[in-house]
Amino acid sequence: MSTSEQQLRAGADALGIAVTDAEFTALLGYLSLLQKWNKAYNLTAIRDEPGMVALHLLDSLAVHPAVQDADNIIDVGTGPGLPGIVLAIMNPQKRFTLLDSNGKKTRFMFQAKTSLSLENVTIVNDRVEAYHPPQPFDMIISRAFASLADMTSWCQHLRAEKGCFLAMKGQYPQQEIDDLKGQFEVSQVTELRVPGVDGERHLLRLMPLVS
Repeated sequence: MSTSEQQLRAGADALGIAVTDAEFTALLGYLSLLQKWNKAYNLTAIRDEPGMVALHLLDSLAVHPAVQDADNIIDVGTGPGLPGIVLAIMNPQKRFTLLDSNGKKTRFMFQAKTSLSLENVTIVNDRVEAYHPPQPFDMIISRAFASLADMTSWCQHLRAEKGCFLAMKGQYPQQEIDDLKGQFEVSQVTELRVPGVDGERHLLRLMPLVS
């Protein structure tokens, strides 16, 4: 077993998330592709393998329990597919749309989708304001994409009537919550403890204010 696989298996166990052998193989396949493309295209600033396992794979994996009540999910500002590709591997029965305006990153994701046979993934190279999906989404997820106010404002047209926002943040974003004036409120906050990641991690669920 490789060092990366050991780290990933131990991390998944610590998070309390069951991962099958096939899912481990796919996650490590994605990591290998990301490392290979990163040398040429600079997709992520994190270059060491243990850092990638912790800050990309495990950080994304930690969100897996929070997406179980949604079927049609968009990852906005996904970069090279984080957390979207990780979540798509773990949830083959759910549909994931991965949106990013950076052409290099969407080309990489097309390669990852093809290599990993991710039939539940749609990749969109566009700005969020310009994208109008064929149907709205149950959940809009982002990882360090924008402030909560900007996220809800820019992405509101993507949300289904009962859909929610899921924002991955570092430190508890009190100022961003205070700036949420009007239509949305934080309905749930989960403090995440991601193995190998120093510092705070928080997952915020936002819902429309009920008038």
